[in-house]
Amino acid sequence: MADKPLILAIDQGTSSTRAIIFDTDGNILHSAQEEFRQFYPQDGWVEHNPDEIWRSAKRVCRQVRQDSIALNSGKVLAIGITNQRETTVVWDAKSGHPVYNAIVWQDRRTADLCRELKAQNKESMVTAKTGLLLDPYFSATKIAWILDNVEGAREKAEKGELRFGTTDCYLVWQLTKGESHATDATNASRTLLFNIHTNQWDEELLELFNIPRTMLPEVKNSVDEFGIADNQIVGENTPILGIAGDQQAAAIGQLCIQPGMIKSTYGTGCFMLMNTGEKAIQSRHKLLTTIAYRFNHKNYYALEGSIFNAGTAIQWLRDELKFIKNARDTEAIVAQMESNNGVYMVPAFTGLGAPHWDPDARGAVLGITRDTGPDDFVRAALESVCYQTNDLISAMRNDSAVNTEVIRVDGGMVANGWLLQFLADILNTEIERPKVIETTALGAAILAATGAKLFNSLEDASQAWQLDQSFQPKMDAQQRTQLTDAWQNAINRVKTHS
Repeated sequence: MADKPLILAIDQGTSSTRAIIFDTDGNILHSAQEEFRQFYPQDGWVEHNPDEIWRSAKRVCRQVRQDSIALNSGKVLAIGITNQRETTVVWDAKSGHPVYNAIVWQDRRTADLCRELKAQNKESMVTAKTGLLLDPYFSATKIAWILDNVEGAREKAEKGELRFGTTDCYLVWQLTKGESHATDATNASRTLLFNIHTNQWDEELLELFNIPRTMLPEVKNSVDEFGIADNQIVGENTPILGIAGDQQAAAIGQLCIQPGMIKSTYGTGCFMLMNTGEKAIQSRHKLLTTIAYRFNHKNYYALEGSIFNAGTAIQWLRDELKFIKNARDTEAIVAQMESNNGVYMVPAFTGLGAPHWDPDARGAVLGITRDTGPDDFVRAALESVCYQTNDLISAMRNDSAVNTEVIRVDGGMVANGWLLQFLADILNTEIERPKVIETTALGAAILAATGAKLFNSLEDASQAWQLDQSFQPKMDAQQRTQLTDAWQNAINRVKTHS
């Protein structure tokens, strides 16, 4: 048993950091998770403390390594990292200390700058190079905000004394004690600074956002040599051999490696990716074109739709409204309800993502009457996730001309069987849930295992994906249309512009 090859996956998410040790069959052997604080300094602002993220990563890595050693599980050959994308950290190159809190992907503070650049007709150029839209979601305007609002930051950046990275890059820097400043192509493709066609940081984009080139990391393949983790951190000198942003990692963990395959992840937000192979399809419906992964210096692309608030709607019901004690309670609550009683929730707490892209929209609950109670709110929150997914899949099918018959789902919310049945009904599509729903971490592990030569290719990893349950659509077309029409009315009520 002791020589069994193992992979350590670090899953640095929006609300917690996890470390999971996998075997080469995709089985979870050891797991540890630690939440960290969320900061909301102003309306629409969301921040994390990068030091807390790093401390949480160290603790969970040490925990799973100790568990593995205690049980003589095998030898960890490589580390894979996956991360919340777009979240922006700027730190001092000498000390490694952040100059400001991490500005989270959900943060909307740079909406005015994005509007200014759109008014200057810059968006078409940006989209052509990056596949993205001018939106506060992405990293570039967050970097610019830090440089312009933190005392002395721009001066230090101009001197080459500051470094930028998404949280994967920040962890690599810390794990290697500053020896490696590197990210992978999937994370670079979410910054608004990286040309996804030339695979280069783009000088015109750097000038547009006024960001010094010296701040930016080296961009590597998703399977590559990112450095050696210090032995005091993970117990032995272990190479970091795979990195991908969380949604791309989930697609890899779902083995969506053929063009036309779709995965949809349900966590804090909801993120749907369709693999488009070596072709970068530019969306006509405000979806994003992004790098799904890069192997051997060759890009494989995806269309992506992003919903900013999915699990956050359930957290809101639990933490602020106190309607539920635990997210697990929601399935039993809605299972005994015959209908939604005409109640619709649009959880636009931090604006609307794809395909609307309205940063100023805010949430609403519509259709409430004197008889409306907490259970109606719970059902409306769960249904909203499915309606938003339907908006994404409709846009994706129109862009790609592919009518996908199966969608693979993952993330914490998919433990709810009622949710997945309603999703199948609203999408009129088969839904597949895998046995391992931690597909984000699994994807990072598959990349690292490929880097460690445990797999020759992604296809070799296919045995790591196993079906748990499939959900077939049962709803009749008339009822589906009534529900989706009512949803469109609700979402049109909260949008601030068309």
